[in-house]
Parts: sequence; structure tokens; C-alpha cells
Amino acid sequence: MSITVKQLHPYFMGEIGNIDLRQPLDKDTVDALSAAIDQHAVLVFHDQFIDDEQQQAFSRNFGDLETTVRAYRKDFVPRLDVHMADISNLDENNRVLPANDRRRLNALGNRLWHSDSSFKRVPARFSLLSARVIPSWGGETQFADMRAAWDALPDRMKSRIENMICEHTQIFSRGKIGFTDWAEEERAKMAPVPQVMVRTHPGSGRKSIYLSSHAGRIRGMEEPEARMLLLDLSEFATQPQFVYTHTWKIGDLVMWDNRCTMHRAREYDETQVRDLHRTTVSDGRPTVPEELAA
Repeated sequence: MSITVKQLHPYFMGEIGNIDLRQPLDKDTVDALSAAIDQHAVLVFHDQFIDDEQQQAFSRNFGDLETTVRAYRKDFVPRLDVHMADISNLDENNRVLPANDRRRLNALGNRLWHSDSSFKRVPARFSLLSARVIPSWGGETQFADMRAAWDALPDRMKSRIENMICEHTQIFSRGKIGFTDWAEEERAKMAPVPQVMVRTHPGSGRKSIYLSSHAGRIRGMEEPEARMLLLDLSEFATQPQFVYTHTWKIGDLVMWDNRCTMHRAREYDETQVRDLHRTTVSDGRPTVPEELAA
């Protein structure tokens, strides 16, 4: 049987039915999912009660998996496999993190609009987030369609930004919320990397604004002017007409294309457990060629 796709938003978001992600997928099904995410940018799968091994197997249908950047830190003690990003409020012993824990404070940056791994020289293609435990209120994830935002930009702004190169680092995004607790080895590995401002999405052929809270500089532009432009563009791209809010249920898996969306988490009751596990598929190549990167 073939998958079903129901569009959830006028511009993007597809709900996928008639599939069990615990089972190996044949080529036709993988091709159908690839076509669906090329069109809809974000796919929602309900009632997928998978474990980490099954999630990794499903994710590898679409490319190589990234490893968590938490491993950059020498004192890192993993709760999950290194190929799983721990999107939770739990420590390595499955206890809720205290309010002053650096891991919790760092994770507050996920409430800023961002694109996963844009702070890496080779950024992320897809992210796949699976809900294992959810709190009684809050914790939604919002998505913004950056292709629709590009389409709505005035022509003068399109011409202005089309060839710009930005510099991204997690140190920029966390600095916006006052977080500075980085180990020396983390700072060394998180040096700013160049990313184009505008991408042509290979699966759809559509242009997309490539934004993220990790972007802090624009090459050839004074920093105050660059930051103002980035703020203006982010505000424009996250207007209500471009945004969809996903309210999580246990067993949901949401897969999104970081090349043409931004997302952010919302506040929740942090005395309760929120445990989501993410796999991240690398895009396989940088957005800026080596000859232009320096």
C-alpha cells in the first residue's frame, strides 16, 4: 500500500498516513516520502512508537547521521547514543535538570527561531524528532516556511540579499539569551562558519531564505547593520501566515527540511518530563564552496 499525505497548512506541512516506521521501508516508499518532504517541507507521522535504533534506521534512508554537538565538551556524559540529539530536560540519570543547570540554560536557546546545525560547515538536511514523554502543557514546536517567505519578499529585498554570505555559530545564538558557559574545546569547535543567505532547494527548485538565530554577521557589512537586517528578515519570515504550530502527542515523529524551514520550541512546565529524541541527517556538502569560504 502507498502512503497517504494530508496537507495541514496552505503553504507547507504534510501529515503522513498508512506507514509503520518500525519496519524497513522499500525504495518506492522512501521515494514517496522524499517527494512528500520536497513538497511539504515538514512531515508529521502519528502513532509511531519507535525506539532509538528504529529511528536511526529510518533516518538513514535519507543520508548520513550527524553526531551530537554535546560531545564537543570533555566532561560530556551521554544519556543517549551519540547519533541521537537529546531534546529533553533530563540528566544522564533520567532526573529532571535543576533550574541552574548549564544544559538546561543552553537548551533555552532552542526557543529562538533556528535551522539545525547551521553552525556547522556542512549543515543539516533533515531533522527527525520523536516524542517519547510530553508534559501536560506547552512544549509545542513551531515551523516557518522559508520558501513562502522568500516568495513574499519585495523584489528589492530579494536582489539585496540573494548573494550574501552570513557567519553562523551557536555562540551567537546563545549569546542572545545571555548564555556564555562554553568550555575552551567547545569554543574552538564552534568558530563561525559561512552559509549563504539564499538557497535554491534542490528537491523543489524553489528559492528559500536561509536564516537562523545562529547567524550573527554578514560578510561585507558592518555588524550593527547586519544584525538589524537579520532581525528584520527573521521577523518577516515568521509572520503568522508562514507558521504552523505542532502540538505533540506521544508517538508523534516530525521530520523537517532545514534547508527551507526554521523552527523553535515553546515554553512548558519544566517540573514535568519532556523527552524527545532527534536524529539529524547531514546535507553532505557545505552551502559555500571552499574557494569562497575563507
